[in-house]
Amino acid sequence: MRWDVRAFDVFAPVYDVVMPRADPVALRKGLVCADRELERIVEVGGGSGRAAREVGAAVVDPARGMLEHARGRGLEAIQGSATDLPHPDGSVDAVLLVDALHHFPDHERCLAEAARVLAPGGVLMIREFDRSTRLGRLLVASERLVGFDSRFYTSAELQAAVAAAGLDARPIEYGFEMTVVGVKPGETGDGDLHDGSTGKQ
Repeated sequence: MRWDVRAFDVFAPVYDVVMPRADPVALRKGLVCADRELERIVEVGGGSGRAAREVGAAVVDPARGMLEHARGRGLEAIQGSATDLPHPDGSVDAVLLVDALHHFPDHERCLAEAARVLAPGGVLMIREFDRSTRLGRLLVASERLVGFDSRFYTSAELQAAVAAAGLDARPIEYGFEMTVVGVKPGETGDGDLHDGSTGKQ
């Protein structure tokens, strides 16, 4: 088991106490880019469901301790890996990666998996930290100090990685906390989210 996963298992009891609430406005800014109704949303690497609870998403995470907290919030929580998602092809309307991608061992595989499970018109929404900012550089140093093998992007690099996964990459927010989305090409669903709403699972 990776040190990152073990650490989050240990950290689970106090995670929600020390971590700020996920920004629901930022989440919806990304989700509104979908070209289909969002009925099935999955947060990959969602831990305790800090972001998932804001948009009615299910949680996939490898850390059992974090998943127990997600279930305690009434969320669907599945133990699984971002590199091998337990979902059929085209079965998900939106995938969230919120402050998590930098912890994953194989980013290219993770993004490819997210693209695989998305239905046409579905959206991958990534909230990450831009390593080129002043706070980003401090975060990179801090994560190395505690032994995490984290990998961070600049906004341009993240857009390129999302595009390489076969998605239409779009930057939504810049800065230390950046948002990049990728929309899966193809036939769209019966409706859209251009009114700014989000679907519930």
